[in-house]
This record gives sequence, C-alpha cells and structure tokens, in this order.
Amino acid sequence: MQAFPTAIAGVLVLKPRVFGDVRGFFMESYNRRGFAAAVGLNAEFVQDNHSHSARGVLRGLHYQVRQPQGKLVRVVRGAVFDVAVDLRKSSPTFGRWVGVELTDENHLQLWVPPGLAHGFVVLSESADFLYKATDYYAPEHERCIAWDDPTVGIDWQLAARGIGEPLVSSKDRLGLPLAQAEVFD
Repeated sequence: MQAFPTAIAGVLVLKPRVFGDVRGFFMESYNRRGFAAAVGLNAEFVQDNHSHSARGVLRGLHYQVRQPQGKLVRVVRGAVFDVAVDLRKSSPTFGRWVGVELTDENHLQLWVPPGLAHGFVVLSESADFLYKATDYYAPEHERCIAWDDPTVGIDWQLAARGIGEPLVSSKDRLGLPLAQAEVFD
C-alpha cells in the first residue's frame, strides 16, 4: 500500500496494490501491518459501516466531539467525491478542506484522522461506500458542519458533474456554519 499526503496533515490518500487480469482483480483492502507502515500509526478499528446512496446524495459533514473517529473510507461500487475538513484549532489548516474522487475503478482509499469532519457526494448512478472507524458511533456526540458553509468553501463539483441541488438529509440540513460549530483544540 502506498500513502500520499494531502494539503491537510494526517489526511492521506492510500493506494493498495491491485492485481488484475482478464478474470477481474484481487486486492488486499486492509492489512493492519501494511496500514501501520503506510500511515505511521497502529489504529484499532472497532466498527465497519456500509452506506448505499443514489446519485446526488450528499452525506456530511459529520464528526464526533467526544469519541472522535478516525475513518478509513473507500468505494466498492460507483464513484463519490469525498471530503475532509480540518476542525483542529491548533492546526495550521484549521477550517480548510481536501477532496478526492474515490471509485470502484481507482481503488483509492482516504484516511481521515480524528479531529476532522467528513462527507461525500455520490457522482455515479449509485454508490456503495465502506468505512472502518476507530471508535464507536455515539449519536449524542455527533455534530454536523453545514455542507455549503461559504467560509469553508468546498467545491463539491456539483455543476461540473451535472448534479443540481444535492439530496441532503433533514439532519444534515441542520448543519452549523464552522464559526458556530463545536470544534477540537
């Protein structure tokens, strides 16, 4: 597995080794030793999640103020534009975002460490999105940043992808602007 840094410290694009031929492909999507070597930390994952969404669905930007989760995310069917926003006040990139297209063809994964908000928009007809989490889901500690907060300024690439207004849950429509959100020290 190869790791590529992004503009936010700790957020990494991971590229697993994929062995393909006319029959299809094989890849090791997670190996604890390989992940530790690539990322530089020995994370313990306690929960796996699977999300199935239709084109234009936008999920996020989610995080937990207590029991913060590190997330290793990937797409097994379809394509998404995946985004992480730095919510660590002590970070030089506080309030900035990075985005990467994850698809079932490029096999890329994104490591989103604790202290960041995470979200994605589905670019394909539908997408199956998997993520491993380093802590358990705790709804009482979950928070949401507004996906369209102009101070964060995420370019979701909606118009370029032929997506009008994204489909957002009622919970995500209540996301707060970064200036009003509870963040990390």
